[in-house]
Amino acid sequence: MARRLLTTCSALFLSLQAVADDFPFKGYATQPFNPPDIAIQKSGVTDPGYIFIGPRGNVWPGTAALIYDDDGNLVWQGPQQITANFKVQKLFNQDVITYWAGDMMDLGYGYGAVHILDNTYREIYTVKLQDDSLLTPDNLPRDSYIDLHESHVTDRNTLLITAYNITQHDLTSVGGGADSFMLDSLFYEIDIATNEIIHSWSAFAHPEEFPITSSRQGYGEEVGAQTRPWDAFHINSVELMPEGYMISLRHFWSGFYIHNNGSVLWQISGENGHGDFTLDDGAFWSWQHDIRIYNQTEEGLVLSLFNNANTPTETSVPTSGLSLYVDLVTRQVSTLRDVQNPYDEIRSMTQGSYQLIDPVTSHVFLGYGSMARVKEFDGDNKEVLTAQFGDDNTSCSYRAYKCKWKATPYWKPSVLARKISTTTQIFVSWNGATEYDYVAVYSVPSEDYTEKTLMGTHERTGFETRLELESDAPFVVVVCLKGDIPLSTSDPMNMHNINPMNQTTGNSIISNNCETPIYLWSVGSTVGPQIAIKPGHNYSEPFHHDQKSGGVALKVTTVMDGLYTSAPQTVFAYNLVEKSVWYDLSDVFGDPFEGEMDAVFEGGFGVESLLDGNWNDLDVP
Repeated sequence: MARRLLTTCSALFLSLQAVADDFPFKGYATQPFNPPDIAIQKSGVTDPGYIFIGPRGNVWPGTAALIYDDDGNLVWQGPQQITANFKVQKLFNQDVITYWAGDMMDLGYGYGAVHILDNTYREIYTVKLQDDSLLTPDNLPRDSYIDLHESHVTDRNTLLITAYNITQHDLTSVGGGADSFMLDSLFYEIDIATNEIIHSWSAFAHPEEFPITSSRQGYGEEVGAQTRPWDAFHINSVELMPEGYMISLRHFWSGFYIHNNGSVLWQISGENGHGDFTLDDGAFWSWQHDIRIYNQTEEGLVLSLFNNANTPTETSVPTSGLSLYVDLVTRQVSTLRDVQNPYDEIRSMTQGSYQLIDPVTSHVFLGYGSMARVKEFDGDNKEVLTAQFGDDNTSCSYRAYKCKWKATPYWKPSVLARKISTTTQIFVSWNGATEYDYVAVYSVPSEDYTEKTLMGTHERTGFETRLELESDAPFVVVVCLKGDIPLSTSDPMNMHNINPMNQTTGNSIISNNCETPIYLWSVGSTVGPQIAIKPGHNYSEPFHHDQKSGGVALKVTTVMDGLYTSAPQTVFAYNLVEKSVWYDLSDVFGDPFEGEMDAVFEGGFGVESLLDGNWNDLDVP
């Protein structure tokens, strides 16, 4: 039996947003995750480590802090939220992972907190900024005022963060009004254990050293209100220095060494004639991100940065990573490395990062910000890895890193079983685990077992491993092993509660007869990825029984991400019981198609109609 739903549209629906869902996403039986199906190409020897990104602009179930291996397999997906600065750092001489999570504003700053997790993924610290003197666009207080741009753990076990404060000021000198609003750039050093503010600094508080007329950010008619303030400075990185802090101001094309007393010790600019240094011909930059300092002595230091060299309104030259030697005696700046692939030019308008992975190998990892790509280069500036995790300028990750990481999660492995005819499929994942390489399935007589019998083993295959067994075991448990050493054991699974998935019963088919895309989610005990169905195309899935929820609902709307915004939906909900399909067809939040949802039946098994019933009260035999 197959049941086909045909959508008949009487109006033309236009999507003004790019369809990020054209990029492939992963799906799993054991987890409700839909991370990007990252495409990786290697052309040389890479440094060891995992890829850390925090993508956004993709489907919501894949918007999280993500760890991949460099073959493209997911290792860990964190909570579903907007994240930034996801990486491994040292805290009290131990490896931890840190990331910012919160709300982003349209102008590219945000309000959130920094989460610090140990190698079992327990959150050991949550760092927040409590400063109610900061003005927000809507005048509403925030639980924490930490901005997304920086969350850097120092060698004195404190946290450097950025913040943005909406400030009313006379902006007539740059084309604004006498009482217009602008963004002040601030940074703080915070005690991680207590959230106590150790040090703070404001660019606006130093008008002689940071005149707003020196900003490269133009003033337009669209800015100047409290809800859309002008961003004169745009701080995006902070680094601890012997006598203070090094900061990056994107809209000044400069890095500034700020003394502990708040004054400027020196400025290094991306063009000659500004700042305190003279640059060689290869050392020019603009609209930069992520200034970092290495090998500092009294005579000089190495400075690296991500040279965007582009903006949303100006795309002139390719983006690159720069490593510069700054001579503090002669005040000369010379180029050490200009990291880019001349055969794959990328122009990143916003965001981005430069990471020296290992000083010994000199490998560099670049995250291209608004371009959904990362690249690894060897010590000779040869590209050895390139990866894409979304559509450029639609999906993005503020920064990206490659880090060594070992983790054994405090939670147990996740297991799901399906029966197809006489075969049982066992799916196993252990989200975040880096150390296991085998899974073993055991038969046990009860939930309170003392003995177990090995049914089969399988080498780990990426994030999720599938085994196929023929057995009538009453219960099974799964063990994740490193070699022959057990690391964690799942809860027992009652195999008698698993209903057969009989794929011969037929398929549910959604046909799009509209003139624009429609969007579909398959929802059972977990939510599947958003599926974009183009005009004239179909979506099909076998009728199946969800072992936890029983029923499955295909939810269809004309609005991208409409499942999460209460957009009008048509829902085809069904339950497969042996070879009978019970179903309900209804509209939720209104009729999305302004027309008719036709049902076409094809030959096969009978269907019990519950069109007038309540799916929640469905009583199947």
